Amino acid sequence: MNSLIRKMSMVITESLMSQRTICTNIRFPTFLQVSSPLLAEPMKKKKKMDPQIIKAREERKRKRIEKSIKKLEKNTKQLKPIEEIDWPISLQKQKLLRERTETISQPQQGQDILKAWRSYKYQQSLQETKMIDRISSSQLQALEQLRAISEDLYIKAIQMDDLLLPFTAAGPSSTPPIIGYDVLDGEYIDETPKWK
Repeated sequence: MNSLIRKMSMVITESLMSQRTICTNIRFPTFLQVSSPLLAEPMKKKKKMDPQIIKAREERKRKRIEKSIKKLEKNTKQLKPIEEIDWPISLQKQKLLRERTETISQPQQGQDILKAWRSYKYQQSLQETKMIDRISSSQLQALEQLRAISEDLYIKAIQMDDLLLPFTAAGPSSTPPIIGYDVLDGEYIDETPKWK
């Protein structure tokens, strides 16, 4: 039995040794595992390049930039094309075929009609107001002359005539309530407090 325990402890210690553990307490060991080291390698050295090659590359970059600047300076007066305004070449060729010979100005024609209609309605309303003013002034003159002749006839002339505009209305007739008829209010429980 003891030999078995010794063998087991040997196996446990060997496995613990492979994990690189640190024990802080003998009775209850707490294992702190350390991660495996990452295999890093030193940074690569920059390759030394020929200074003439570097100079040639920089010269090419400079020439490219100068060329683009010259191109931009040449096209300063030229406006940038807008895709919505440009129209296809096929339609440009058909321009003469599609051109209208008659000029139709519908909005202007509609505005002219509207102006004429407004002036007509204005003149019509002016004539109506003039006619109403003429009738009302002649009516007042007639009433004043009637008053000078007879006061009783003037008072009768001022009164409203009910027969001038006959008006009849037929509506529901009011009926007396039925005797003994109990109106249904719905079911409810009377909970009013009663004092004795």
